[in-house]
Amino acid sequence: MLKDFGDLKLAKKSDKKLEEILLEGGVINAQQAAAAVAEAESTGKRVGEALIEQGACKDTEVAKALAVQNGLEFLDLSKSDSLARVDRSLLKPEIQVKYTVVPMRKERGTLLVCVHDPSDIETLDMLGMMSGTRVAPGGVASRNQVMTYLQGAQEGPDLSKPQNKLFSDSLDQSRDKSKDQSRDRSADRSADRSADRSVDKDGAGESQMVNLVDRMIDQAVIGRASDIHIEPRKNDVLIRYRIDGVCLERDTLPKKMQAQLLARIKLMAGVNIAERRIPQDGRIKKIIEEKVIDFRVSTCPAVHGESVVLRVLRPDSARIGLKGLGFEQDNLDAFNRIIRRPNGIFLVTGPTGSGKTTTLYSALNDLNTPDRKIITAEDPVEYAFKGINQVQVREHIGLTFAAVLRSMLRQAPNIILVGEIRDREVADIAIQAALTGHMVFSTLHTNDAPSAITRLVDMGVKPFLVASSIQAVMGQRLARILCPKCKAPDPSPDRKMLRLVGISDEEAMSGTIMRAVGCAECSGTGYRGRRAIFELMTMNSEIRDLAFNRASVSKIRAAAVRGGMRSLVGDGKIKILRGVTTPTEIANFAQIEGYDPSEAAGA
Repeated sequence: MLKDFGDLKLAKKSDKKLEEILLEGGVINAQQAAAAVAEAESTGKRVGEALIEQGACKDTEVAKALAVQNGLEFLDLSKSDSLARVDRSLLKPEIQVKYTVVPMRKERGTLLVCVHDPSDIETLDMLGMMSGTRVAPGGVASRNQVMTYLQGAQEGPDLSKPQNKLFSDSLDQSRDKSKDQSRDRSADRSADRSADRSVDKDGAGESQMVNLVDRMIDQAVIGRASDIHIEPRKNDVLIRYRIDGVCLERDTLPKKMQAQLLARIKLMAGVNIAERRIPQDGRIKKIIEEKVIDFRVSTCPAVHGESVVLRVLRPDSARIGLKGLGFEQDNLDAFNRIIRRPNGIFLVTGPTGSGKTTTLYSALNDLNTPDRKIITAEDPVEYAFKGINQVQVREHIGLTFAAVLRSMLRQAPNIILVGEIRDREVADIAIQAALTGHMVFSTLHTNDAPSAITRLVDMGVKPFLVASSIQAVMGQRLARILCPKCKAPDPSPDRKMLRLVGISDEEAMSGTIMRAVGCAECSGTGYRGRRAIFELMTMNSEIRDLAFNRASVSKIRAAAVRGGMRSLVGDGKIKILRGVTTPTEIANFAQIEGYDPSEAAGA
């Protein structure tokens, strides 16, 4: 547990840095402090956040150190003595939830609030404007405790189970349990006819549907969801969030609310709310927790109504830095050398949702300097970068990847990013660009890195062009990482799983095999966040000869391993032995032959 930091008083601010306070308190050691500072400098994170993610200390310990640093009270909102120091009647509940603060007391005309980040002056100013009084920090608590307290429970929401009370405030007046199903269907039809005019009519900002959709989106972002799935069924509408790559049921809504719900989202996304027969795509921009979050909206007609998916595009996810992606040091060094070459093609392969775009964006972010001209062709443009010329592909008007690529070559770029090589035409132009002095980055949908060579040849690209233009191919997957707060050593790991990921009994004894436990921090799942596992195949003379002679994937893979490539499983094995993830996760996402997901369901 956190010590009391000696005789330090909370009467005035400390000139010491956060890591220095934690060091003096005996919470972390010098190595952990240095690692956190380095990560904060490379990724833009706070030092405290980096320490928590590394498992060096708990969020409550960081909060106490922040209290010492800023001369404020420390509140443990799970204990009655701290709860006695807050007064929720001083601010409207919705304001407290929106800005993640808890009011404490008023002193000399100033409202003192408990915050998780005392340096967030912007939030305090906003609170002052909304409350009509001066607002200042009076105490510090961990963000998780503040959110849990405001939600009215000490254990936090368990996102691994359906949460039918998520929208209860918005739904209480809408649900009518006395109505039978036939009346529900009648209401649905009438709502369907009037949805367009009822959702955005007079006072729409105060309507229940507007509040419901806002809450649904806010909760998804706060809960680290990457997607929101709205799926109409025969008798209700299912809401699911995808968190760390896994879809979790969040709520079900009455069928009669379907039309208004879909119309509201389509209205926000700027698409035709009257069109229900064909798929549509749109975008939503929303401010959540003082950050502008973009959502890519996709609608698709289904049997029981339009299915809608909102993809959450966080502005900082593409700027986490190359170290934050999950590279081991040897792969990171090789990756940095390859992306800085003057010409050639660098391909990233993997299935949809494996983080290919994030990897390439992180590379571009590192390469984005005033002396380089970078142009991208994307479908769609997900994240905007200052200093990079990004082009949105529009197939319906003839602005295809091939057309954009041809135009790019006349713009004299140093680096070109092609969102995806889909056909021979795009592949040929990309190869010509690489051979004429440009560095080309792109993605390809193949299961592993060696398969990219045969895939390009199968597309119709001449083998000698493939052999001469490609510099390297990297395959990747995303695996969930264990929650640093609750993970625990596994006293008896599944030996079959260990064998599948290539871990011997001796390695298991010398390493640290951890297991998922589950806590409020990770919403009971045992996992928090994801990291990539990689296999980086650098082209050498042997692999080029094999590509030129149309060799099989197995031969190319064998040559790549001889050349130093570590497989996806091998990269995952390192992370397992370091206690970052579990054998089950690597076996699942590395697509190991002989792995049966049903056998690991209970693991």
